[in-house]
Amino acid sequence: MHDIRDYYAGGKNLGFINVAFSARATGESAWLLLGLTGTGFAVGLQGLWIVLGELLGVGIAWLWMAKPFKRLTDQYDSVTIPDYLESRFRDNSQWLRLIAAGVLIIFVPIYAGSQVFATGKAFNSFLDINHYLGATIGFLVVMLYITKGGFIAVVWSDVFQGLLMVTGLVLLPIIGLMEAGGITSILDTLGAAFPGHLTLTAGQGWTNLAIFQTIGFAAIGIGFLGSPQVFVRFISIRDEDQINKGAAVALVWTLLADTGAVMLGLVGRALFTDADLGFDSDNILPVMSQALLLPFFAGVYIAMVLSAIMSTIDSLLVVASSSAVRDYWQKTRHPEMSDGMLMKLSQQVTLILALISFGIGMGILLYDIENGVFWIIIFGWSGIAATFCPVIILSLCWSKLTALGAKCAMVAGFLGTILFKFAVPPLLSAAGWQRGVEYLNALDVLFPAFVVSGLVAVVISYFDTEGKKNLESISL
Repeated sequence: MHDIRDYYAGGKNLGFINVAFSARATGESAWLLLGLTGTGFAVGLQGLWIVLGELLGVGIAWLWMAKPFKRLTDQYDSVTIPDYLESRFRDNSQWLRLIAAGVLIIFVPIYAGSQVFATGKAFNSFLDINHYLGATIGFLVVMLYITKGGFIAVVWSDVFQGLLMVTGLVLLPIIGLMEAGGITSILDTLGAAFPGHLTLTAGQGWTNLAIFQTIGFAAIGIGFLGSPQVFVRFISIRDEDQINKGAAVALVWTLLADTGAVMLGLVGRALFTDADLGFDSDNILPVMSQALLLPFFAGVYIAMVLSAIMSTIDSLLVVASSSAVRDYWQKTRHPEMSDGMLMKLSQQVTLILALISFGIGMGILLYDIENGVFWIIIFGWSGIAATFCPVIILSLCWSKLTALGAKCAMVAGFLGTILFKFAVPPLLSAAGWQRGVEYLNALDVLFPAFVVSGLVAVVISYFDTEGKKNLESISL
């Protein structure tokens, strides 16, 4: 690394394989290895709606959004997502940059903290190591390379981690099928004991609740349509010619890894009982790998889970650090700072944010160690996605989105995630509409917060006469 552009965007000169594997490894995290496999164990084929949502999200991001986004970020010489937003909306007040940076600094430690929690859970599940010791070991490994290597170290580690993840998720379900005696045997076992696992609605039929659950599962893919930790990869890619090739790699990776995760859980449901998993569906991959593989190969699966966790923690910390150092400290306070000073400050801030994330992860372990990995991580993912994705989407396809509309939308997405998670369900319960609570829990927070954010962006921009005048000469 030579300057801040290298530390936060890899010099904007990375090839499609690096970017595709890094984007996918970063976008998945522990929820894929522990959460989605656990979902496959818990609900069966209904988990395929998550696969469909992710394929749509990844496909739209790469095939429709990446090229215009890359073109504009090169035109504006953007290094971070707030760089792009400020230039795209000509926001001289710097409030758009500050809102974006503030949301990242708040939500990234929460999201990264959930990964620290998952690290502790993985070490405990595989090796029976104390949760807290396991989380500490995983945290120290990430710190070893992230504070020194920045974005380039993150991307190259993601390439190897992504290869390990997709290979492991394809192979273990096949080994499970062979152990069970083939597909017919698996289907017979599930058909007799868990017939709902062989349907796309977990045996409910197409009830209102099943429809809401389906939308909630598929909506997870929305997070790929503008989340900074994913879209900064498009800033770093060498040129537009790399994008179509990167799209092919990303889509194949998603299809194999996500489908493999659901199938692993489904096959595991036929082979193991709830008691075998300690009545925690997130343990299916650790239990299955240790039961069916030689110790050496079971150890590879430990590495695979930790790879998924590390590939997300490191990317999140670089994004949050860039928001604090470049988007706040340099751009709004000290534009005269040299790259040498910024590099040193970036490493220090990365370490501080990492320590905060570590504290949050330990807090989750203390407060709610029994909760499932899947939904804890999805809350952090949803907060970032609901804040940024509607604005990024509209910034690329609607020339009338104004700076004020973007600011209000980001605040609405941020608050909506929190309100739909913690405030709306108790209000519905107090009003006596328990069915509404069930629907909202099935839908989860990302989709409603995303819709609210998008509506706020459109309505505010429509009435923002002054803001529209400022954008008259922009063509997308």
